[in-house]
Amino acid sequence: MNTTKPILFIILASNLILFGCSDQVTNTPSQSDNQESTDDFKNRPFHNDITSEIIDSTNDDELLQLVFDNLYENIPEDFSKEYETVISWNKSRQAIYVIWILEGEVNNGGFNQFYYNSSGEFANLLPEALELIGASKFSELLERANSTYKTENDRITALQDGTMEGFMDSYDNNPLDKYDDEFYELYEEENLNDLQIKYIRSHKDDFIK
Repeated sequence: MNTTKPILFIILASNLILFGCSDQVTNTPSQSDNQESTDDFKNRPFHNDITSEIIDSTNDDELLQLVFDNLYENIPEDFSKEYETVISWNKSRQAIYVIWILEGEVNNGGFNQFYYNSSGEFANLLPEALELIGASKFSELLERANSTYKTENDRITALQDGTMEGFMDSYDNNPLDKYDDEFYELYEEENLNDLQIKYIRSHKDDFIK
């Protein structure tokens, strides 16, 4: 198993537009704007230490990314120690990290992918983490998803033989599927981004070092 720290790929927006091939050789304004946004993201500032002043001077659009970047930089290069590192943090830092991981996995490949990858190690931390930031409905959803994964584990993992084909086959009639739609729909009731930003600003001492 590869235990080195992976390169982190982060989607910039909730709606990612993929442009197909075109005969045009010149950039359209939308393509230029997209490139500029990508460059800005790649060149964003990183802070090894977060101060109260940094949090106060960072706008809401960038605050969550700034805090997660700081947390991620503290994960050892030996990524097999990710879990033990995260649980050594205070509850606030744990919450921001594991919720980010949850969103990335579920929005990319559903709960099946979340539990399949190493992210599943954080499953039991998530109900409390979500409750901590005020996302009680998401917390309750994770409680049910965790319970289903535990009771239906043999069925869910039966085809997961370590190959991509086996993993893809495990999506067929997967009892976790129903939680994917519910997860996406809950954003209309509990905006995880806004709740985390509000939490960070009201508990900024927990992120300062």
